[in-house]
Amino acid sequence: MTRRTSLSLPPGLPLSEWRHLGRQMYLIADSSAWWLGDWLIYGQTHYPDRYKRAITETSLDYQTLRNYAWIARKFPQSRRRAKLSFQHHAEVAGLPPEEQDTWLTRAELGGWSRNELRSRIRAGRNGELPGKDVSLVRMDVVAERKERWQKAAEAAELELQAWIVATLDSAAMEAIDEGDQP
Repeated sequence: MTRRTSLSLPPGLPLSEWRHLGRQMYLIADSSAWWLGDWLIYGQTHYPDRYKRAITETSLDYQTLRNYAWIARKFPQSRRRAKLSFQHHAEVAGLPPEEQDTWLTRAELGGWSRNELRSRIRAGRNGELPGKDVSLVRMDVVAERKERWQKAAEAAELELQAWIVATLDSAAMEAIDEGDQP
């Protein structure tokens, strides 16, 4: 049973149904950002003071609503990727359309999270991706190790992947330098 501020689930809900429900709720939450953006764009052409009215109707702040509308304008419905989140689109919205499509295709094919996409775009700006052979490396690590790495990355003010790459590069250079020593 759903209410405005709660979700009550029956006892003994099978895992498969629990997972399906989670996916459905995520899709609604993610879709609502697109819906609000499209709603605001429609309001722009049909009603005066749309943001003032939208703030009253949604209780969202002006900047949030502006962001939704801006991203929705950057991606006509035909260019939106259903397999990627609104946040994936937000990450590339400031890029030219061709670059948006390139990065969204890479994210879609690679199954990248929004954070992975962000990290890869940053790496691309630093010359680490274009024209270079890039490999995807996956590793299984225990949660405690990942949490420790995440804390270290945050302390270095880096995304986790960027911190891992920098740390491994540093360790590799040190190992290579030591190997050159007599």
